[in-house]
Amino acid sequence: MIAMPHMGKRDVFVGAEGRRTALDFAACLDHLANNLLPEARKSVLVMDNLNTHKEASLYEAFAPDKARALCERFEMHYTPKHGSWLNMAEIEIGLLGRTCLDRRIGSNVEFKGEVKAYLAGKNAESKPINWQFTNEKARIKLKSLYPTV
Repeated sequence: MIAMPHMGKRDVFVGAEGRRTALDFAACLDHLANNLLPEARKSVLVMDNLNTHKEASLYEAFAPDKARALCERFEMHYTPKHGSWLNMAEIEIGLLGRTCLDRRIGSNVEFKGEVKAYLAGKNAESKPINWQFTNEKARIKLKSLYPTV
């Protein structure tokens, strides 16, 4: 799931292996950089700590010059280990699941069609996510992660 909250856009990327491997992650970042945001010089990524969500995945998938060029286009930040609920993409996955994937889907083609229709409808709205979790709330909720003075 790719969520672009300030733009009110989202996308679903399924790599060739379809298993969230390092190669799938690298292909996803290539898709994000070159298809979804080709004009962006730098994109900030907020993601969970999956072992494949590293710059090293780009070097595993691409030639060093292409991997380096992609690395320079992204600034990576990770949600706390037990804080994936902070990740807006996780919210989008939940909405997708409840909206159009809450039943048995018979084929990969039908699955992709359902996701495509969902994305078309949501992206047509272009409604940005109004994130209301402030620094002050974070200091209360995530007290154990902040240093004490």
